[in-house]
Amino acid sequence: MNLLEQLKKVTTVVADTGDFESMKEFKPQDTTTNPSLILAATEDSKYDSLIEDAVKYAKEHGGSKEEQLTTCMDKLSVNFGREILKIVPGRVSTEVDARLSFDTAATIEKARTLIRLYDEVGISKEKVLIKIASTWEGIEAARILEQEGIHCNLTLLFSMPQAIACADAGVTLVSPFVGRIYDWYKKDRGVDDIPVEEDPGVESVTDIFTYFKKFGYPTEIMGASFRKAEQIIELAGCDLLTISPKLLKELGSKEGTLERKLRPEDAKDADIEKITLDEKSFRWMLNEDAMGTEKLAEGIRKFSADIVKLEKKVSALL
Repeated sequence: MNLLEQLKKVTTVVADTGDFESMKEFKPQDTTTNPSLILAATEDSKYDSLIEDAVKYAKEHGGSKEEQLTTCMDKLSVNFGREILKIVPGRVSTEVDARLSFDTAATIEKARTLIRLYDEVGISKEKVLIKIASTWEGIEAARILEQEGIHCNLTLLFSMPQAIACADAGVTLVSPFVGRIYDWYKKDRGVDDIPVEEDPGVESVTDIFTYFKKFGYPTEIMGASFRKAEQIIELAGCDLLTISPKLLKELGSKEGTLERKLRPEDAKDADIEKITLDEKSFRWMLNEDAMGTEKLAEGIRKFSADIVKLEKKVSALL
């Protein structure tokens, strides 16, 4: 078996793409998208019908130009999710507008709207993860949504306080960003590479995995944003890993023996203390982590910028 086939035996493989052809080729269990991936996908004319359908839906539902644009953007996300679920057997992650990252009430409302739009096309909420940035406000929104039976994927996660707050809130899944942590430390240390055995991104996911399994949290951990195949191999055994088509292809073409690195049973003996967080301690711990603070803010800005680009494209059609 190649490395990808072996990885699928110990970890749920998720496709980090908005491209349907890649999903068909690599057959992942789940798929996760974000505004950047959907924006890239809409540059391909084969997705024009999804945009046209969203525009038609928005016009039929009326309202001001601004309201139609909002409706169209939500419908476009759901159209992509619907098509993805024709290919993958598991779940699709659909992202809440990153500009709502510091607004709990608006995040909840947007999540409910997305779930309603999925319901209109016959897709149950069990097949959808609502993707929300791991701010304090986002985590609080997820706490309420989970109580309503709306499952959440907390993204842009770079630090232990974010992970612990998510687990305490009962979220379904967290997405710690390996590659972006690696990028920050490379720049901070002024180096071209960090060996995988010392990679702070890999260490972050390993620490979160150990903490969750040690203290019995059911929240799933999905390592994300990989820069090289070695990072993925080092996290074999993590609950889920979301991987780009380029790295899926690389793993699928490599032979060899894949060793499972993360095991829930190994976490039971870990010498770590349980941490209790409230809003003040969460904000302080995150503030003390320069990398976590900077990458969270940067991630929200980047996703927001891509939403604006996508809105301009859609607005012209409206």
